[in-house]
Amino acid sequence: MDKIYNISVIGAGHVGLVTAACLAHLGHKVCCMDNNPSKIDLLSKGKIPIYEPGLEEMVLQSMAEDRLFFTGSMEEAVNHGEVIFIAVGTPPRENGEADLSYVENVAREIASLMESYKLIVEKSTVPVETGEKVKNTIKLYVRKNVPFDVASNPEFLREGSAIHDFMNPDRIVIGIDSEKAKRILMDIYKSLNAPIVVTDIKSAELIKHASNSFLAMKISFINAISRICEKVGADVEKVAEGMGLDKRIGREFLNAGIGFGGSCFPKDIDAFIHISESLGYDFRLLKEVKRINDEQRKLVIQKIKDVLWIIKGKKIAIWGVAFKPDTDDIRGAPAIDIIDQLITEGAKVCIYDPQAMENLKTVFDDSRIDYVQDKYQAIHDADCLLIVTEWEEFRNVDFNLMKKKMRFPFIVDGRNIYSSYNLQEKEFIYYGFGKPLPSGVKSQMRK
Repeated sequence: MDKIYNISVIGAGHVGLVTAACLAHLGHKVCCMDNNPSKIDLLSKGKIPIYEPGLEEMVLQSMAEDRLFFTGSMEEAVNHGEVIFIAVGTPPRENGEADLSYVENVAREIASLMESYKLIVEKSTVPVETGEKVKNTIKLYVRKNVPFDVASNPEFLREGSAIHDFMNPDRIVIGIDSEKAKRILMDIYKSLNAPIVVTDIKSAELIKHASNSFLAMKISFINAISRICEKVGADVEKVAEGMGLDKRIGREFLNAGIGFGGSCFPKDIDAFIHISESLGYDFRLLKEVKRINDEQRKLVIQKIKDVLWIIKGKKIAIWGVAFKPDTDDIRGAPAIDIIDQLITEGAKVCIYDPQAMENLKTVFDDSRIDYVQDKYQAIHDADCLLIVTEWEEFRNVDFNLMKKKMRFPFIVDGRNIYSSYNLQEKEFIYYGFGKPLPSGVKSQMRK
């Protein structure tokens, strides 16, 4: 690489930690700062507090090569970094608006500590016009006449594949309002083989929300189609295949099921709806995307009732509670709403997930929930198995053993992972999403 930059990343959450590790891997000297002392203590010992494939190895390598270190001191981070990435949380308020208090607080602290030129980069997902507010905040609180720039560099990292996404991006978006900021960010990402979209800060901020909202819309669209498929006996996967071969549409994100979750799509849709309303535009399309997604979770309960009739007292086994595979993240996970509904109906719930059960225990510490360490243990004497997260280990199973262990061989497949099997031949009752119903079963959902 041509130039090594001293970079600080503020925030050691999923985005901040991955960003810091990958920038260090590119050869830069990176300081990752967080105000959580226990997290910094763990990270300084090379222990990773989140599950993300490949992250631990990358962090340890960069630490060993003296390119990455961790601190709880904002002063140390500001002094170290010529470029400072803000990667703190922007949690939703009750009305859907993004809480930007962490961003504002970091901007104030940076301003009060700056002694030389800094490029402050928004990495957190923020509403349009946040860059303008960050710039005004720094102007208000800067102690000396220190030059600085503000830029937007939204992240497009998927949990479970974040390292790959950073190192092999579809595109890099940088929103700038100075040539110096453009040159620095172009230098930082020079070694990555990806198109770089250079635009103004407001457009860059909108690109992130627009991208996530569009992908969520594709998921809700195919889930709406799945409802039609179930009513007429068509197969949504064949419909999605036929649609996806059109290059204008593409096959990705056309997977019917219980809908999307996580810390990004639901939060970003709510934020984008609120942003639009504050600007005088009623984004009704996104409201419908959200409504369809919420409805899919309720459909799970109806599918179980179609067969078992009464849920009270029945044992429902759940495989997978993370919002997606290869992560331990349960933020916005469909499993939370589904488990809550099952408990309300009086079901006995037994759960297995390879990574996310400890996180789920912080939400559900209930005597009616059993947490077990093996997928087959979960289905012992179960009246129904519900697939919520499509972990790879759930795809390769012994159906004969499953049938022996279950009280009743009934599967509700919230991710359609078994749709290619003829489970009726194996004497299972199988409900997917957008799939033809088992012979002899009349669903209440057709009414």
